[in-house]
Amino acid sequence: MNIDPVGVPPAIPSANPVYPGQQRLGENPEEREPIRNFVVAVEAILRQPRRVMYQLRQPGSGKLMAAMLFVSIICILLYGVVVGSFSMGHQLWAAPVKLAIGMLISAVICLPSLYIFTCLSGSQARLAEMCGLLTGLLMLMTLLLVGFAPVAWLFSQSTDSLPWMGVLHLLFWFIAVFFGLRFLESAFTHTNARSSAGLNTWIIIFVLVILQMTTALRPIIGKSETFLPTKKQFFIAHWGEELGGLPKTTRNSAD
Repeated sequence: MNIDPVGVPPAIPSANPVYPGQQRLGENPEEREPIRNFVVAVEAILRQPRRVMYQLRQPGSGKLMAAMLFVSIICILLYGVVVGSFSMGHQLWAAPVKLAIGMLISAVICLPSLYIFTCLSGSQARLAEMCGLLTGLLMLMTLLLVGFAPVAWLFSQSTDSLPWMGVLHLLFWFIAVFFGLRFLESAFTHTNARSSAGLNTWIIIFVLVILQMTTALRPIIGKSETFLPTKKQFFIAHWGEELGGLPKTTRNSAD
């Protein structure tokens, strides 16, 4: 006769929980193959994102982060040239520089809050790992933007509407950010976090920072006599003026 034990505490769950239907990182041998250069890094994040997640947890992941950051900067500069081709002139160099600066500043600004929110969520990820995942997010975003570049160039050469070009570029940015954040969310499920509330809060902050950066570094698409704006403005007010104010069909933009 079996007697059920009384007062026996339940078994402690595994320190590395796996969601239903989800493999642990590294269980697939392909994920353990080192990523030796930026070309492999590009292919990995597009075809095998779990491989990137796993390699970022390994010793010496700094080289991978440097490669991903290098790709991100090159891609955003290329996309920036296409953005600048709408107004031509000095915008051919100003737009790429502004986009690259804005991307890097946004990442630096948002990294501390990302690490804090992941810690509050119970995540065991180290700061270096979160830095690597953020770099992966940037690389995937900028790769998508480069993919949109031919479409953006076509519209920039066939219309003079500054507001609608702004809407088009914002649409491309939102799509790129969406897929970049999906990569980050997928990686977050492997950090042993108890809740995703912290990450969801950070996502809102990240999107707001990106939108404000488009205003802080304006004009990015149109022309201006100064490299940076001469007055402060909130992004909602700026885009409200651009889209809801007087009709604009010129490539010149005043602050």
